[in-house]
Amino acid sequence: MHCRSSLALVSILLTAAPAAYACGACGCTLNSDWASQGYAVRPGWRFDLRSDYFNQDQLRSGTKAVDRGNLELPNAVEVQEKTINRNLTATLDYSPNPDWGVTLLIPVFNRYHATIAEGDTDPSFSQANGLGDVRVLGRYQGFSDDHSFGVQFGVKLATGGTRQTFNAGAQAGETLDRGLQLGTGTTDLLLGFYAFGNIAMDWGVFGQVLLQKPTGEKDGFKPGDGLNANVGVRYSGFRGVTPHLQLNVRAEGRESGVNADVDNSGATLVYLSPGLTFNLSPRFQVYVFGQVPVAQRVTGLQIEPRWSASLGMHWTF
Repeated sequence: MHCRSSLALVSILLTAAPAAYACGACGCTLNSDWASQGYAVRPGWRFDLRSDYFNQDQLRSGTKAVDRGNLELPNAVEVQEKTINRNLTATLDYSPNPDWGVTLLIPVFNRYHATIAEGDTDPSFSQANGLGDVRVLGRYQGFSDDHSFGVQFGVKLATGGTRQTFNAGAQAGETLDRGLQLGTGTTDLLLGFYAFGNIAMDWGVFGQVLLQKPTGEKDGFKPGDGLNANVGVRYSGFRGVTPHLQLNVRAEGRESGVNADVDNSGATLVYLSPGLTFNLSPRFQVYVFGQVPVAQRVTGLQIEPRWSASLGMHWTF
């Protein structure tokens, strides 16, 4: 099983910022590198640097969009306006042998948020910049000679900040919703499995499922359980460029705790993600992906992106 020209997977199941549960999953469950996230069968080091952009500006309830113009102000619930995310994730992966590997994922967030709080008529604003929750993920894929399936196990650490406040507007100085902080404040367990292979000459396919389980709460807040499932296909018959297509699914439970937004958290989201990898050399690739929602069901009133975009670079050492 060869993974050459296979940029399609850095799990944002894992890579992605800790989801801002109060406003729906903060984007993209996209996988951007088959080789670096549990799909590498060659020993060695790999490094991936990826930028994600998505603007959560569509207010939704259940499976439908909500017209803000029909909502009275002040309102008995928070009416969110937008959350603009510009995220950067660095991923370092090491395989000492074809059976074992470990991945370190370090997210850095730039997040602008505008909302009208419960009982207010004027908006409030926040701007967050900084380190998110770091993830460490191990893998074992020694079950078969071709190493084409394996298990993933690891932990999400509580490295992101949890005390950001609104910096302007009606709620200036007040603590921001816990679901919109840089980190969740909790240590979460990660457990999953994956498989990949060829379905025809020049056609490759993969599948992956990952469960994220918080082990406790922090300051009266516990995020909901998360489940990500991804399937994808790629065509490697072109010289220098590899097209990809993914279907990404994220299901997340409601928050809990006295500081949780229980009524407006939890969702099931399905995205379609086409992309291209440009193979600039045997050890260096550049990739670009778009992502559009094809099905959305949210609990309560939440905001979701209409589309997202990802751009990244991948080195093999």
